[in-house]
Amino acid sequence: MNGLLPPDFDLAGTLDTISGFMYTYLLVALLIAVGLFFFLFTRALPLRMFIEALRVVMEPPKKEGGVSSFRALMVSTASRVGVGNIAGVATAVTLGGAGSVFWMWVIATLGGASAFIESTLAQIYKKRGPHHSYGGPAYYIQTALKASWLAYLFAIVLILTYMGGFNLLASYNVADTFMHYSWANAWTPWFVGAILAVLMAASILGGTRRLTDVTGYMVPIMAIIYLGVGAVVIAVNYQNIPAMFSAIFHGAFDFDAIFGGFAGSAMMYGIKRGLYSNEAGVGSAPNAAASASVSHPAKQGLVQMLSVFIDTMIICTFTAFVVLSSGVGSDNGVTGAPLVKDAMATVLGQPVAQVFVSVALFLFAFTTLVGNFYYAEVNFRFLLGKIEIKHWMLTVFRLAAAALVFCGALLKFEVAWNLGDILMGLMALINLPVIVFLGKIAVDCADDYTAQRKAGLDPKFRASSIGLNPAELDYWQDDAPASAKDAAEKATV
Repeated sequence: MNGLLPPDFDLAGTLDTISGFMYTYLLVALLIAVGLFFFLFTRALPLRMFIEALRVVMEPPKKEGGVSSFRALMVSTASRVGVGNIAGVATAVTLGGAGSVFWMWVIATLGGASAFIESTLAQIYKKRGPHHSYGGPAYYIQTALKASWLAYLFAIVLILTYMGGFNLLASYNVADTFMHYSWANAWTPWFVGAILAVLMAASILGGTRRLTDVTGYMVPIMAIIYLGVGAVVIAVNYQNIPAMFSAIFHGAFDFDAIFGGFAGSAMMYGIKRGLYSNEAGVGSAPNAAASASVSHPAKQGLVQMLSVFIDTMIICTFTAFVVLSSGVGSDNGVTGAPLVKDAMATVLGQPVAQVFVSVALFLFAFTTLVGNFYYAEVNFRFLLGKIEIKHWMLTVFRLAAAALVFCGALLKFEVAWNLGDILMGLMALINLPVIVFLGKIAVDCADDYTAQRKAGLDPKFRASSIGLNPAELDYWQDDAPASAKDAAEKATV
């Protein structure tokens, strides 16, 4: 790429400047504003309906053989839960202080509302497939807004972001982690890249069903093991827990530090960590949400809201607690994954801690690779439109994805990291205004769901009950039982 540019052009510096502006000012403000807007517009739905979300997540698929809410949740969680949950959180705690954890919680709570809106919209405007439904922002942009050009732009940017930039980076981060072992040499990245690529190909060449099977099993196991070991470290260091919480809340409300240097404050680092980690409002998770077989779109909106909770409120929080409770500081300049390893070593010892963190990073990165690819394939199908999709087309696309994973382990990615951030930022800049414009549809859908629940029913969706024309929707037709209002009236007779 540098050969195509003037010799004095600083590509890395230019991308860093653009990324810095987008994520320090533009996107942070926009994501917070949209999250707060939907939190208020939905009457604190992430808090008000949290228990209902826990109930819905374990429901079987409405259609026999379909993708369950839980499996769709695991695909989106697989993409959200990644290297950033270990290295990114440790970096935020190091640079922003313990108070960043509190602001991470705040932004996750607000982000849950945005996640509900975009995932509910993806369910409403999803398409029928031979085995399961599919959809996402590209589909609701095209169907609801009639803006095909914007939908195609979003699909292209998403593929470049998730199958390209982010999967390249995930592979590189795993390879780099293994370079810290004494036995590592110049061939280590080649072996790591090859293993990741083979595992990736084995997961995705079997189609969407195998992909959801992989994430459905791996994500819970991976999370339980990581949280279990983290809980042991925190428990052994129990004497530091009171001081840890004191530091979190004191640092969160140190307004002199916040307003004296906002860009480096606990508030900013916590907000950025929460936004980057949970991706609420970016437009990625709705691609997984649309695949779930549910009786009402709001059900999957509630379930996808849980993905934000799992990612930030549980996994990111455990990482922060492990570091803060250990008493291991960053005086020696250690941050990121090495800091998490040092914190765990206070209980596990250095050799065991290093192996555990490396394996955890490997598994987190692998599920991220698979989840990211799912998003890319959904949008690849969208770009093909009415073209008959041949098996060889998907095979070529999937092999290209596996090849990119292999290449990612071999390269250095200062440029690609900023490029990936910029591309994801463009996704958010497209998706956020769209969901604000269409948000009332999702809120009406939530109200319809609540009304049916209050009437003692298992909610069934009818498009006309919220003012939509069923003829404009591909999946939802008014062949379901009566609307919430009709059902409620019948229940009182």
